[in-house]
Amino acid sequence: MITRIVLFKLDDAHASDAGRAAVVAEARRVMPEVAGVRAIEVGVPADAESLRSWDVSLIVRLDAVDALPAYQADAAHRAFVDQFLRPRLAAAKAWNFEAP
Repeated sequence: MITRIVLFKLDDAHASDAGRAAVVAEARRVMPEVAGVRAIEVGVPADAESLRSWDVSLIVRLDAVDALPAYQADAAHRAFVDQFLRPRLAAAKAWNFEAP
């Protein structure tokens, strides 16, 4: 199992409660249908210190690191990232970890 952790910093126009809620809702709608995705968790900062750095967290569970290319190339994932997220983003970071 692979755990992919992605953090999003929204641009000034979208870094609001409504902007964060829109990203969370769209991630919850799209990501379960993406190739290889077994589970997701999406969240917003729980405290002011976290909010200063990031606006939305996304945790994606995949069967194996070999599943990443199909996940990243999936049409629904590409549309979510390229058409929905990118226009709203100031920054994004992603890491992959092996998980039991």
